[in-house]
Amino acid sequence: MSWLMILRIAGLALMRNKMRSFLTMLGIIIGVAAVITMLALGTGTQSQVQSSIASMGTNTITISAGSVRSGGVRSGAFGSSKLTVDDAEAIASSVDNIVYVSPITQNSAQMIYQEQNWSTSVIGCAESYQHIANWSLAGGRVITDEDVRGRLKVCVLGATVADELFSGINPVGQTVRVNKTPVRVVGVLVAKGDGSFGPSQDDIMLVPYTTAMNRIFSIRNIRNIQCSAATEQSVEQCVEDITSLLRARHRLRTKDDDDFNVRTQAELASMMNETTQTFTLLLGGIASVSLMVGGIGIMNIMLVSVTERIREIGIRMALGAKAGDIRNQFLVESLLLSLMGGALGVFTAFVMTQTASRIFQMSMQISGGSIIMAFAFSACVGVFFGLYPAVQASKLDPIQALRHE
Repeated sequence: MSWLMILRIAGLALMRNKMRSFLTMLGIIIGVAAVITMLALGTGTQSQVQSSIASMGTNTITISAGSVRSGGVRSGAFGSSKLTVDDAEAIASSVDNIVYVSPITQNSAQMIYQEQNWSTSVIGCAESYQHIANWSLAGGRVITDEDVRGRLKVCVLGATVADELFSGINPVGQTVRVNKTPVRVVGVLVAKGDGSFGPSQDDIMLVPYTTAMNRIFSIRNIRNIQCSAATEQSVEQCVEDITSLLRARHRLRTKDDDDFNVRTQAELASMMNETTQTFTLLLGGIASVSLMVGGIGIMNIMLVSVTERIREIGIRMALGAKAGDIRNQFLVESLLLSLMGGALGVFTAFVMTQTASRIFQMSMQISGGSIIMAFAFSACVGVFFGLYPAVQASKLDPIQALRHE
């Protein structure tokens, strides 16, 4: 019997029981849709993370205060208090291929404007920080070196803070209170959106780091130093030079651990990619369970179909059909069910991702690889779970099959 004839007979058999065939495919439809949707969510999240990291500058180097050891006990991150403004100035003057350097302080504070108040992250920085972090202005001006030298009480607001405190009002020129300290708004930043696995990048307030240290929070040391290398190729050499310089400045011996941490955006991107890839695989693995359940449904229905068509099988064998022809017929029926279910599942996944993206403002991207994988998986499920019923059908005794009522 030719494969074309087998395919035609399988199609006619499925069309005889349209509702049962559809209900059998439903498990595959849900499984394929779930797998593609979960992978789209993971891929979209990974793309969003990469975009967020890129928005902070691809050549960025961050030097943060590290842990210290005292009597065998190690502090946590930022436990060291040895990172200073002088360290930042030394990096700017001594390390080649460093274009921008900014000391950074960061603390939470309550901001008040008339009857409105908002808790946000106050970042003390230099003028160069706006270049390092790729910030753009929606209005006003940036923090300048003159503001830093004069310890002026001025600030630049993130888009979220500006909206919360000054709804419908131009913030530039207004005065807000930060920890009871009056600060004049001189600029507003363009919105960047949510950060990578963290708070919104727009929920911040920038002030001169000297103002933050001496007038608002009364602190002596800085939290970290942000640098920007001239090129991506020079980042690695800059990290080595910065590490050597700070170890010498902090008088660390060869056996001593660093009391600071140096991180690059490339390291952060790699770490985030690994995390999101694991997240994507986990989501895809969980969703694939529904495909297995759909495959069990196919096996169940095909076994029922074999029982119902025993006499038909006997007649075909009596007319010359071989055991292989009978096996192939039921195997093709199972494969057709899974492939049609896969096609409807892909369509359902497109509808689900588009709907979720619009309603929940989520980033979801369907890749060609996920569609091919889902199709291939559904075909394998159809063959695997259809094989046993097909073999059982091919083993029927023609004489007993003809006698079956």
